[in-house]
Amino acid sequence: MSLPTDPTTRTSVADAVPPPRTEADLTAVRPFEVHVPDEHLADLRRRLEATRWPTPELVRDRSQGVQTATMQALTRYWATDYDWRRCEAKLNGLPQFTTMIDGVDVHFIHVRSRHEDALPLIMTHGWPGSVVELLGSIGPLTDPTAHGGRAEDAFHLVLPSLPGYGFSGEPKELGWEAGRVARAWAELMKRLGYGRYVAQGGDVGALVTDLMGRQSVEGLAGYHLSLLTAVLAIGDQLPRESEEERVAGSAVAAFRQDGFGYFLEMATRPQTISYAMLDSPVAMAAWMLDHDTDSYYKISRAFVDGEPVGNLTRDNIVDNLTLYWLTGTASSAARSYWEDARALAAAIASGQPPPVVTVPVGFTTFPGEIWASPRSWVEVVYPDLAYFSEAERGGHFAAWEEPELFATEMRAAFRPLR
Repeated sequence: MSLPTDPTTRTSVADAVPPPRTEADLTAVRPFEVHVPDEHLADLRRRLEATRWPTPELVRDRSQGVQTATMQALTRYWATDYDWRRCEAKLNGLPQFTTMIDGVDVHFIHVRSRHEDALPLIMTHGWPGSVVELLGSIGPLTDPTAHGGRAEDAFHLVLPSLPGYGFSGEPKELGWEAGRVARAWAELMKRLGYGRYVAQGGDVGALVTDLMGRQSVEGLAGYHLSLLTAVLAIGDQLPRESEEERVAGSAVAAFRQDGFGYFLEMATRPQTISYAMLDSPVAMAAWMLDHDTDSYYKISRAFVDGEPVGNLTRDNIVDNLTLYWLTGTASSAARSYWEDARALAAAIASGQPPPVVTVPVGFTTFPGEIWASPRSWVEVVYPDLAYFSEAERGGHFAAWEEPELFATEMRAAFRPLR
């Protein structure tokens, strides 16, 4: 399947005058491949080369935003050395599919392990990520014997693109908040024939995964998270007695005071920032890099110093940015924050406690996370917490940055559920 001829649309040439399709056609699981026209890549390079640069920031850190040196180094690499065809080949070397769920065409990667007793696992990416951030974990999770694990640790892996992200379709109506995505994922797993499975998520994916548990969707046997999203709703009620809790509390306060800009803009005015993101690849990239301090400095090191941290290499970072640009999904992805913000506000206003989770929950705290949640915080939200671990390294994009370590955590967290 080809990408749109206009990167700002979601309609391919082949689909411009679509033939009539039955309900069975729409809900079928269809093979998918990525083929970007050369002119789209040429247009991207022209836009990169024509960037109008602001004057440099007046500070030596990121307190005024993404630094000029970082963006200029990234842009030089993107315009001159980067090869999208390498990423395209990697994606097309994996089993990719689309299927219509609740009116949206959902793209997903589905890799079955060669170990037939593998446990089905659906993993959900976040923002500003995509399925690209999960690619490095596919081998360790589906083929553990080749990565220091045991055959009984294997997973059948399903990696969907969130609606409005990447190669998934863009919702054309209001209401696609994380709870609706959670139900769509349950339908996807049912459609793939998985009657019992587990789930994992970080960032937006953590919210989707948690709502799968709170909705008690069919087939879900347990789940794992790497971000405690409940902090956004009940952060002021969490304990601050131990040094670990006080450090986490300070991190939350810093996020709300100085790191909340992208979140607030997309939760309230996603359309406004979309004009810049859809018109300028550099504007889009800068907006996405300005996410959290830990990942920003790691990404900056990759471009400015030539010293990538873990799997956050220049190519892997630009793969993700290019995917957003070529699919024209920066706008629809931003709108997902608007949807979730309203759903969260409505839930808080109702005064009703969230539904109780009845399946086992595992949690790994990565030290570079926006707020590295201590066990005591996690147990406030999940009193019957089944698994908890504090990783030695890794940050907000744990699966992307440290795929082998991340896979080790998944094996340990889900081992009792096999």
